[in-house]
Amino acid sequence: MDTTRNTVLEAWMTEHGYSSNSLAEAVNRAIERLTGRPGGLDGSSVRAWKAGRVTWPKSAARRALEVVTGLPAVALGFLPRGRPSSIPAPLQQEDPDMKRRTLVGSIAAAAAAAAAPGTTSPRRIGMSDVNRLNKRFAEIIASDHRHGGQLGIEQRAAALADEALNLQNAGSATQRVRSNLYASAAAFRSSAMWAAIDGRRYDVAKAHMRGAQALAEMSGDQAIKFRIWSHAGTMYRHMGRPADAFAANDVARNLHLTRRDPLFASLGLARQGAIHGAAHDRTATRRAFEQAQDAMLRADPADYRPVWMLAFYDQAELDSLALSAHLVLGDYSTAEYHAHRCLSALRPHMIRSRAITTTRLAHAQGAPDAATATAMKVPAEAATQYARVTRMLQEFGAALRATEPGSSTVQTWTEHTATWRMAA
Repeated sequence: MDTTRNTVLEAWMTEHGYSSNSLAEAVNRAIERLTGRPGGLDGSSVRAWKAGRVTWPKSAARRALEVVTGLPAVALGFLPRGRPSSIPAPLQQEDPDMKRRTLVGSIAAAAAAAAAPGTTSPRRIGMSDVNRLNKRFAEIIASDHRHGGQLGIEQRAAALADEALNLQNAGSATQRVRSNLYASAAAFRSSAMWAAIDGRRYDVAKAHMRGAQALAEMSGDQAIKFRIWSHAGTMYRHMGRPADAFAANDVARNLHLTRRDPLFASLGLARQGAIHGAAHDRTATRRAFEQAQDAMLRADPADYRPVWMLAFYDQAELDSLALSAHLVLGDYSTAEYHAHRCLSALRPHMIRSRAITTTRLAHAQGAPDAATATAMKVPAEAATQYARVTRMLQEFGAALRATEPGSSTVQTWTEHTATWRMAA
């Protein structure tokens, strides 16, 4: 039988450091998370893909491969059965929780922005234009730390992504500049995604995710691919879907970048630990955070990293994720330990993060009087302006009233929250 080697898959495996055996293992793990049954692939299965003997893997293997690589099967060189090789297959992106959706619209729109003739005199687009956009992006990141989850932040980030794409059409540019513009647009769109996640607008977050994924593929930037898939893992964790969260986070953790930079490896492991906590796996939670801490200690602070990574991931964030995981597990003493570590390491401008951590600390403390005193340390502005903090404090009050009905502690808390309403 005449076969044509799948050189696209071979190139992807080489770029990401996969052998036939290691890719088979990664796909098997993804199959188990997606279906609940272990995958049965081995190195010979992947070699059959590369050799062209198998041009369209079975559905479970294909879906798992797409999760591992972050690419649709057709973008990896596979051809659907019955499709002539001369006819280009549509690029599709599988969303773990929804029916298959095409990314042709997102990719074609972005490509058209770059290819369409301009209506004004062409100019040379350079890295200074990219840097200008990234400076404004840094301002959005800072605003997110102060406010978080706000619709305005989501809209500003999305508008900046559109501006980066429009700049592609504003003049001539080198391939390096164009790749950086796509990477910046993907980063901006992923920030819009994060703001939507933080505001619990999950359907909107998924739409931003799909756009960000298409842009990230065009950029070839591993760091932004990591960010988008890591965000997706967090989104599914917040939605109470740990299987999807594991699958998405595994895409981020399997990128070659995590083997080059221990800090990215640390973030992937810390978020994995948070997902294990949501899945109520104590042993895996503890192990993941131990590995995340070890990886962080190996990371060289002097290495170059993108602004979004430098803006938030540090020891305080690692302890914040550990606090969240152990709180869900009901391991309150360990949660309290990480809360104090987080508060001592938080950077001064991270006002919202401090309010969230303080509220979680109150949830972790066993004595009602001590917990109430801690919750009352959250500033009135944070308690009323940050939707996430407001919701957590309402949950704290409900739990307090349920366990201490009619007590003076409940009365104290009720009077205190009344002052917040007047301040608002």
